[in-house]
Amino acid sequence: MRSLPPFDALVAFDTTLRHRSMTLAAAELGITQSAISHRLRRLESFIGAPLLSRTSAGLYATPTGAALAAGLADLLDGLADLRARCRVASAPAGLRVGVGAALADNWLVRRLPGFAQTYPAIAVELSIVETAAQAGAPDVDVQVLWLPAATARAASTQRLLFQEQVFPVCHPGLLPDGPLVDPAGLARLPLLHKGPAGRPGGAEWSWSAWFERLGIAGPPPAGLRFGTVGTAIAAALQGAGVVLARSLLVHDALAEGRLVRVLPESWDMASSKAHLVRWPGALTGDPRVRQFVTWLTAEADRTVAS
Repeated sequence: MRSLPPFDALVAFDTTLRHRSMTLAAAELGITQSAISHRLRRLESFIGAPLLSRTSAGLYATPTGAALAAGLADLLDGLADLRARCRVASAPAGLRVGVGAALADNWLVRRLPGFAQTYPAIAVELSIVETAAQAGAPDVDVQVLWLPAATARAASTQRLLFQEQVFPVCHPGLLPDGPLVDPAGLARLPLLHKGPAGRPGGAEWSWSAWFERLGIAGPPPAGLRFGTVGTAIAAALQGAGVVLARSLLVHDALAEGRLVRVLPESWDMASSKAHLVRWPGALTGDPRVRQFVTWLTAEADRTVAS
């Protein structure tokens, strides 16, 4: 009988190593930090040696951990391909697409009727994917992911879609005279915050970082705080305040006048993450995947160009 390592612990190790943080790994997997710690201890007990070491810059693999990590990525990719091969054997006419809620609500769902008109034989089933656990669900053929820009490179099973800009927007009622001429005016507007206090997820999402680069004295005023950018944008659409938003998510609202820019484009900040579309290797030749990816890439190019 094979002696196999606990699979959930392997996933916890891979996720922790990617983030160099058990806290961020727990957030991605949708479990508690203590659960991550428990799974890592089980894996270390199985391997018989420490796998991670803590430094001032975060968690890093020990020599044993590095040896495990070297083969783990291929193992997880192989399991994804195995799942895809099973689906190919009885592939339905439909295509199951996993995507984040914010991108789905603010961009993709408005364009899917165009895909249905062009490819009426392919029924798209959209699933909301926000965590690694959801991304590994067996009913997803194609995923649209938002990953660190450094890792979002084109490959045989993925294609880069776009890297967005981040900038403040609000309901036109808050800025009847258009974008602020003096950025200091931001301090007099209600601000909407994304993510937990103290962990905005990057300088582009930090109002403190924006105030510093704009030369605005003092800390940003406190305001409503939201767990996701999609919810924060929904609040901005209702006139609740100014939100730092990704360009793709507010593209349509800006074009239709439902939101307006607060500052000139010259102040935009590049997002530290980028969107890409990914599929299992076993589906590389699947015409449904090829047609959807080609269409999605063209829509992304069209949005960026407009």
